[in-house]
Amino acid sequence: MILRVLAAGDNFVLSSLLKSAVLGEVPDAQVSTVDFPWPDVPFGKVAEVDEATGSEDEMISALRGHDVLVTQMGAVTERVLRECPDLKLVAVSRGGPINVNVPAATEAGVAVCYAPGRNATATAEMTIALMLAVLRRVPETHAHTANGEWRGDYYRYERCGLELEGTPVGLVGYGAIGSRVAKVLSAFGAEVMIYDPYADPGLPGLVHDLDDLLTRSRVLTLHARVTEETEGLIGMRELSLLPRGSYVVNAARGALLDYEAVVEALRDGHLAGAAFDTYAVEPIPSGDALLSAPNVVMTPHIAGASKAVAEKAARIVAAEVGRFARGEELANCSNPEARGVHRS
Repeated sequence: MILRVLAAGDNFVLSSLLKSAVLGEVPDAQVSTVDFPWPDVPFGKVAEVDEATGSEDEMISALRGHDVLVTQMGAVTERVLRECPDLKLVAVSRGGPINVNVPAATEAGVAVCYAPGRNATATAEMTIALMLAVLRRVPETHAHTANGEWRGDYYRYERCGLELEGTPVGLVGYGAIGSRVAKVLSAFGAEVMIYDPYADPGLPGLVHDLDDLLTRSRVLTLHARVTEETEGLIGMRELSLLPRGSYVVNAARGALLDYEAVVEALRDGHLAGAAFDTYAVEPIPSGDALLSAPNVVMTPHIAGASKAVAEKAARIVAAEVGRFARGEELANCSNPEARGVHRS
C-alpha cells in the first residue's frame, strides 16, 4: 500500500524540506503539501490546542484521505481527528506536540511523534550571543557608532562590562541546551555552576541549593522547562540574592522569570543588564515596562531559528515516518498505546 503523507509546512520548516526528507525515508510515498503563514502570521490557540497555525477547516480540507501528517504547527484538534478518519500518524517537527490534542489522538488510534533536541545547538549558541551582547553592550554601542557617534566614554571603568573568563556563571537547568551552554562557557574560562535537581549528583559544578547558586553568580542564565515547580522560579527575592551588578539571561521560557521584578532590579541598579529571547507575553505588549528598561538586549523568540534547525526537524520527523512505514517502534512517541487502538 502506498503511504499517503501530507507535509504541512510554513515559512520556517518548509513543506519542501518535509517532503524531501519523507521521500528520502519512504521513496514510494505519495506526498502532498500545504503551506501555512507562520511566522509572518503569529501562532495562537486554535480550538482546544495551543501554539498552532492555520484553521481547522484548512487542515481538514488538506488532510482528508492521508495516512500521515508531518507538520510543525498545523492544528490537530479533536474535530480534525474526527473528520480525517484515515489518519494514523502525526509527526510534529518541534520539541513537543503542543499543537496536537494528544488525548483525542490516542482515543482515535493516531500516534503522535515529535522532534526533541532539534534546536538545542541553535538555542545554546544564541544564549551565548545574548550573554556576550549584554556583557559588552554590543547593540547599544553599535547603535551609537552607526549613528555617527564615536562614544569613547564606553571605555570608562564604570561603563565597562564583564569578561566571561573567570566570571561565575550560574545555569538553572542542565538538559540538552544547558549542557551545551556549560560546555561553551567552560571553553571561555568561565566558572560554571549548575542548579538542576535532576542532574547526575556527580556532575562537576553542580550546586544543590538554588539560593547558593544565586548568591555566587555574576551571570544567571535559565534553561529549565516550565513545570508547576519552575513557573515563576526567579522572582524579586531570587534576584535580590544575586550580587549587585549582575546579569540575567533567558532564552528558555518567559514563565520562568518575573519580568516586572527584573525591570525594578534594572532601574535601581541591582542588575547591570539583562538579555532575553522569551517573555511573559509574546509579542511584548506596547508600553510594557521592559521596553524602556535600561541595559536590556531583546530578540523576538528566535533562539531556535537557524537553517540547520529546520533541516534537522524535517529529518527527525521523516525518520519517524520511515519507522511507521516499516512497522517499527517509533522513537519519540507521546502516545505509543495509540497504535493498538482500531480506528472505525
